[in-house]
Amino acid sequence: MNNPIIVALDVENARQALSLVERLGESVFFYKVGLELFTAEGPAIVRELRSMDKDVFVDLKMYDIGETVKRAAARVAALGARLLTVHSSPQVIRAAMEGARGSQLKVIAVTVLTSFNESDLADVGVSGRTAGEHVEFLASKGVQAGVDGFVCSPLEAARLRHLAGPDTILVTPGVRSAGAEKGDQKRVATPAEAITAGADYLVIGREITRSANPHDASLRILRDLQAAHTDKQR
Repeated sequence: MNNPIIVALDVENARQALSLVERLGESVFFYKVGLELFTAEGPAIVRELRSMDKDVFVDLKMYDIGETVKRAAARVAALGARLLTVHSSPQVIRAAMEGARGSQLKVIAVTVLTSFNESDLADVGVSGRTAGEHVEFLASKGVQAGVDGFVCSPLEAARLRHLAGPDTILVTPGVRSAGAEKGDQKRVATPAEAITAGADYLVIGREITRSANPHDASLRILRDLQAAHTDKQR
C-alpha cells in the first residue's frame, strides 16, 4: 500500500521543521505547512522541502475575493506544492483552480474543522444541521465547482467518498491511534478507520511530531495500516 501519512509541521520555525524532517528520514515523504510555519518562514520553507524532494501540502484555508485567491494560488503552484486548502465556497474554489491550472497543484476544500461540533456550528449561525450534514452540504457545493478534493474528519470520509466519487482526493485530519490523546480534536478516528472509510491521506501531527522518536512513531502507524490492509484483503 502507498504511504498515506502527511506530517503536520506545526512548529515555530524552519529549523524545527527541518530537524523533524531529518529525524523522520524516509518514513515520510509528505508534509503539511500550515499557518504558523508559513507565517514564520513564508514560501522559503516550501522551496526548502521541495529541494529535499518532499511533497508539500500548503494549508492556508484561503478565503477572499476571486482575483486575490487566483493570484495567490498561482504563487503556491509555482512553489511546486501538491495540495492547497481553500474554503468550500464555489467562487473561491473556481478562482483557486484557475490559479493552479497547468500545474501539479490540487485544490482541496475545507468543509467543517475537526475541532468543531454542533455547538460550535450554532455559534456561527449554522443551525438545523449536524456537523456531518453540514459537511455534506459544503461538499455538494465543492463538487459542483469541480474541486479536486476535500478536507474532512474521518467520520465523514465514507459519506464524502460516496458523494464525490472515487477520483476525489480526501484528506483527513483528526486521526489518532488507539490510546493517543485527542488534543483539541472532537471528531476523530484511528488511521485504519480513516483509510477504511475512504481517506487518501492522513494528516498526523502531535502523535508523531511530539514523540520521543518520530521515525518509530510513523513506522508504527504504517505497520498498523499495513496490518489492517492485509486483514481487509483476506
